[in-house]
Amino acid sequence: MQIWFMAAALLLALPVAAQGSDYPNKPVRLIVGYSPSGAADVIARIVGEALGRELGQTIVVDNKPGAGSTLASTLLWRAPADGYTLGLATGTLYGIDQHLYKVQYLHTDFTPINRLTIAPLVLAVSPKSGIGSLKDLVAKAKAQPGKLNYSSSGIGGSPHMAALTFEKAIDASMVHIPFKGGAPALQAVAAGDVDLSFGTAASVLPLGRQGVVRMLGVTTPEPSAVTPGLPTIASQGLAGFDVSFWFGLFGPAKLPPPVADKLVAAANKVLNDPQVREKLLTTGNEAAPFKAPAEFNAWAESAGQAQLERAKKANVKVE
Repeated sequence: MQIWFMAAALLLALPVAAQGSDYPNKPVRLIVGYSPSGAADVIARIVGEALGRELGQTIVVDNKPGAGSTLASTLLWRAPADGYTLGLATGTLYGIDQHLYKVQYLHTDFTPINRLTIAPLVLAVSPKSGIGSLKDLVAKAKAQPGKLNYSSSGIGGSPHMAALTFEKAIDASMVHIPFKGGAPALQAVAAGDVDLSFGTAASVLPLGRQGVVRMLGVTTPEPSAVTPGLPTIASQGLAGFDVSFWFGLFGPAKLPPPVADKLVAAANKVLNDPQVREKLLTTGNEAAPFKAPAEFNAWAESAGQAQLERAKKANVKVE
């Protein structure tokens, strides 16, 4: 009888073991909740290409912008837990999505694999705004409360939270105009349709280098390697100003351990590859993996809760 039970247990374990041993045996879908050409899309394509080489299968980037990236996260939440659907996401999974968009999923409905990148946001203004410095911006915002407007990649995202933090720091209000992604939000600044934006370095730097937007500073407390020469906002009279931007790789909940372990190992190897790190750096992002998924999840939960509290204090709502 004991031998029969042992044999049965072995047979039950075989599908999981097999799934881990031959995974992946077909292309993997990587859902990105932002528009093409924005920071998330750029990161997804660099990391996805490298992951594909490491795993021996194509990683297909699937852009699904909308509803503050919750459309993409909902698709990931509902996907089979087989490792063939992954998602690029950020701290909004850990509270903002549930608070603003009333989604049904919780952060525990996903498998955290690893943090991919971390970066500063860049404060950019339209040359047509007549704003030449952070001091000019603060003075104009205070003198004309509610007159200046700013774009973002969506309600509740890190660029939106950065602008809310800025409003509080200078004690002046501005009008928020959300877009479906960082690229269109910055194009609106370049066109002069909006006055300013807190954008990812990947979205801002190319426009700033062309001179079509004016870059005033970065949101991290220390100067960043991805934006050489740009001063911090904190060093320009707003001591303590600190908003960092990050992306992580997630799967649906209950990924089979062999599949999750293979993804974690592949992600760590890719993110520590000098060539991948250099590619990410040139787009305005620093590779920033954790050693273990539990460490990443604990950090992301803390960062996400801080973002949620910021949104609650600012009374952020989806119109």
